Amino acid sequence: MMRTILFPILLFILFAGCQSRQAMKSRAPVGQAVPLSFCAPKTVVLDTEPGPDGSLTPLFWGLTDHFSYPVSTGSKKAQKFFDQGLMLAYGFNHAEAARSFREAARLDPECAMAYWGLAYVLGPNYNAGMDPNTLPHALEAIEAARARMHNCTAKEQLLINTIAKRYPKSKDEDPQPYYQAYADALKAAHRQYPDDLDLAAMTAEALMDMHPWDLWEKDGTAKAWTPEIIDLIEGTLAKDPRHPQAIHLYVHATEASGNPERAIPYAKTLERLVPGSGHLVHMPSHTNINTGQYHEGTLANERAVKIDSMYVETCHEGGIYPLAYYPHNWHFLAACAALEGRGNRALEASRYMADYVVDQKLMYEPEMATLQHYYTIPWNIMVKFAMWDEILAEKKPDDGLPYLKAIWEYARGMAYCGKGNLDAASQSLKILKTLETDTTIAKMTIWEINKATDIVRIARYVLEGEMAYRQGKLPESIRLLKQAVDYEDQLNYNEPPDWFFSVRHPLGHVLLEAGQYREAENVFRKDLEEYKENGWALMGLYQSLAKQHGRSADANAILKRYKNAWQWADIKLGSSVVMN
Repeated sequence: MMRTILFPILLFILFAGCQSRQAMKSRAPVGQAVPLSFCAPKTVVLDTEPGPDGSLTPLFWGLTDHFSYPVSTGSKKAQKFFDQGLMLAYGFNHAEAARSFREAARLDPECAMAYWGLAYVLGPNYNAGMDPNTLPHALEAIEAARARMHNCTAKEQLLINTIAKRYPKSKDEDPQPYYQAYADALKAAHRQYPDDLDLAAMTAEALMDMHPWDLWEKDGTAKAWTPEIIDLIEGTLAKDPRHPQAIHLYVHATEASGNPERAIPYAKTLERLVPGSGHLVHMPSHTNINTGQYHEGTLANERAVKIDSMYVETCHEGGIYPLAYYPHNWHFLAACAALEGRGNRALEASRYMADYVVDQKLMYEPEMATLQHYYTIPWNIMVKFAMWDEILAEKKPDDGLPYLKAIWEYARGMAYCGKGNLDAASQSLKILKTLETDTTIAKMTIWEINKATDIVRIARYVLEGEMAYRQGKLPESIRLLKQAVDYEDQLNYNEPPDWFFSVRHPLGHVLLEAGQYREAENVFRKDLEEYKENGWALMGLYQSLAKQHGRSADANAILKRYKNAWQWADIKLGSSVVMN
């Protein structure tokens, strides 16, 4: 999902931006499992409004049916909430996990591991660096755990002392040496307790957190620190191929590698392993999209958005999870649907994300400008599926949202090209070129992964290339689209990709029109390395082979693959783009 080294603004919102939650009129008794359509009233992680019975959060359905990490407590209910907190943390819902750990501590004030759990979820994770403002709370939780260590087993004491190494005493200190010390201490603990698979998963997570989204080179070659992580996770899965956190981490650890297929059987297992965790239900799609299993990716996210929709809409949840993880599932759903040729579903999902999921007010805040990117996805899908009239009916974005305005102009320019109005397309291109140098856009990133300016630059070259194509200037169009491909290839890895989708599709189409069939073949084969078994490139490859002498057998083999890839599509292709 999102890739970032530091997420300070979102972590601030986690503690300070959740004031709009509404309290439910009724509550389930403490310890009674409830579905995600029922939720406790909550404000913020460390300032939770108790219910009438004093409880801070309910037990949710579908999280710990087949999972428990026994800790020292005399309360069965406290154990249940501890287990829930740990599983919520595994599913990257750290705010809700914190509430569960606090509820475990409320039920058993002497449960040291409940405070350990709170310290654990207040730290950094693979998607988010730690907000320094949360440091005092983490240190307080550690001290509370240490004060109760006399109630613990030797292993629990080791875990508490290990988590204490994770945090500096002052937010002015560099936290990296502490993160390294924490990872080293976990490795030592893992050697001492090799059969504790949750400990093994925590160790792998700590190592990954040292290098968030930085495990592989662009060519799929492992970074120096990656083999240790892979070996640790694979060793854990060898002992328990159904461990949810090990699978979660394995999907992340392999998705940008040269062999994401190795995670397929585990991703399949994760689909229904923890049915109450929207993020874990979604996670298989990270493997699906990288292995050509687009329909499976669509289905995974269909399930995930249902789970998270009930959770967010009923619990009135605030913070990182609804702000980023929830729209991410809709974004991923739109991407997978688009890659399997389901334009209507892709547009529907992206529309819902833009209109109902993304916080449109926050888009105006400079620190949260990245949310604008979610809002552009419907326009990109309309371009992909040649929905020209729909694009031209779109309302112009506010001037205070220049990135939105740039992608809107790009989409309109493409629509004008499709409708043969090159004069109007030229006006959109002129505005787009101006916005390419906009200083506000220059400061904006997509989750600190790619620069928004780079996305706008690709859009400009694609539009310019499309205009040249419509004017019959095929060599010029090919030159411009090749330049766009070069910029696209320089983008950092993100899922879904920040350019939505492959410039090689229009480039290959123009090459076919120019009679450069062999070069078109090479372009499509390269695209299939990036987006495996995508029907857009398969149709283009089929066309390029069919037009080469003596390649009919090869073409027919590709056509079979195309039909399989396109079996769920709602359009038919005659090239690598929609001919409209």
